[in-house]
Amino acid sequence: MKKLAVLLVAVAGTLWGMIGYFVRGFQELELSSMQIVAIRMVVSAVVFSLFALVFKRKLFCIKLKDLWCFLGTGVVSVATFSFCYFKAIEYSSLSQASILLYTAPIFVMIFSIILFKEKLTVIKAVSLMLAFFGCLFVTGVFTQGVVINTPAILFGIGSGVCYALYSIFSRLSLDRGYSPLTVTLYTFIFAGVAALCVIDIKPVADLMTRSADDLLFCVVFAVLSCVLPYVTYTLGLKYIRPTTASIVASIEPVVATITGAVVFSEAVEFPFGYIGIALVIGSIVLINLTPKRKEENAHE
Repeated sequence: MKKLAVLLVAVAGTLWGMIGYFVRGFQELELSSMQIVAIRMVVSAVVFSLFALVFKRKLFCIKLKDLWCFLGTGVVSVATFSFCYFKAIEYSSLSQASILLYTAPIFVMIFSIILFKEKLTVIKAVSLMLAFFGCLFVTGVFTQGVVINTPAILFGIGSGVCYALYSIFSRLSLDRGYSPLTVTLYTFIFAGVAALCVIDIKPVADLMTRSADDLLFCVVFAVLSCVLPYVTYTLGLKYIRPTTASIVASIEPVVATITGAVVFSEAVEFPFGYIGIALVIGSIVLINLTPKRKEENAHE
């Protein structure tokens, strides 16, 4: 199951890496970052809730004492992460914001050691460093030489912490016996409600009711950038540890870079961009060379 779980997480990272294609379209419609987040989360919540109502109503069953876990994945992690990430972009460049976001595996490692007593092996440590430096190379930090200001640093690191917390809260929910689909469902519901509380809803409502094509674009955006990746990531997280999952998901900036180059003709820096892609892929390969141990049979 470990190899399948790694593949599921890699699929999630790949789909997240393609989100820029949709965001560009919404930006052309002059929607704010948080309005785009609201579309993503609310449509995802509606789509997934309808699926659960028709095919598996048991997904809605949770215990009130565990409600904090889902508030954690939805509000503390996904909604707050999105806010911090887009604010970081507002105060700096997309590359700098991405670099700060991908401090997430470091925080996942720290949280996992404290909360789950996860052992930090040499291979995990090396994989983590390869993934992080690969992200640095991919985003072009070594060729830009731009100084990051204080708000960008604070919001960027905040996005990394919140991004990391999804793995932690999800793992806590899974350990309480909830299915990955239940975790995903309530993540969307709480994140969607939180996003709606901080935006001007009218432009979003106008867009989604303007034409069938616009509504379809919103639905496809939600399914490909949110529903499918969060489902596959959470499924993978059931069988591998959070640190491993966060490293594998680091393929996201690589896919984002390739998407930018292929779709939007954004140049990949030579040789640093290609070195970065190789480092991230290398980190994923290395983390899968970890010898199987008894402790890994259940989760890794």
